[in-house]
Amino acid sequence: MVNIPKIKALIPMKGHSERVPNKNTRPLAGRPACHWVLESLSGSKYIDEIVINTDSDNIASICSEAFNVTILERPDFLLGDMVGIQPLISYDISHTDGEFYLQTHSTNPLLTTKTIDNAIETFFSQSEHDALFSVNEIKQRYYWPDGSGVNHDPDVLLRTQDLDPIYFENSCIYIFSRETNNKVQNRLGSNPIMFEMEPPESVDIDEIEDFYWAEYLLNNREGF
Repeated sequence: MVNIPKIKALIPMKGHSERVPNKNTRPLAGRPACHWVLESLSGSKYIDEIVINTDSDNIASICSEAFNVTILERPDFLLGDMVGIQPLISYDISHTDGEFYLQTHSTNPLLTTKTIDNAIETFFSQSEHDALFSVNEIKQRYYWPDGSGVNHDPDVLLRTQDLDPIYFENSCIYIFSRETNNKVQNRLGSNPIMFEMEPPESVDIDEIEDFYWAEYLLNNREGF
């Protein structure tokens, strides 16, 4: 049996959102949106601490009142819409004592405890890769701006199910070590393994349409 150490979960949540106002805390299928992923993380048998990096007292209150979480107040030099995810990860790691981390987002409300634990087990069952990130498989015809095919030959009209798959990073799960982050300064490490997920569970709320779709799926998730 693989020995799996305890893992710190990192979740960045800022108070301001341009495309979906208050998307971290606005009601989603009967509860604050951020509560869905916090519930899934809290149920994991491998995660021993959930760390929320936020600039919002309201977010901190809504999260800490319902879940056992650690709040890191975002410093001034990490405020603003132009700050990328990597500086936040590095800051969080420097203010926690973990050796391994799982980073996700509050905008992944359909992510389940089962998938979180499966991803962790997948990562620790191998030693070749220094990080893991979640993906979705797509079998569609893609084109470059000049009309040439990205993943197919336009002169050979294959069925979409016969195309070679393309994978896209769905932003649901990233697993890495403190050592890897400090060395590479990238949550993908230098040789990551892809962890495939199913589309309904990997919804990521970027636009208001995503929010409505996520709410529909949550209200009807027994049918998926």
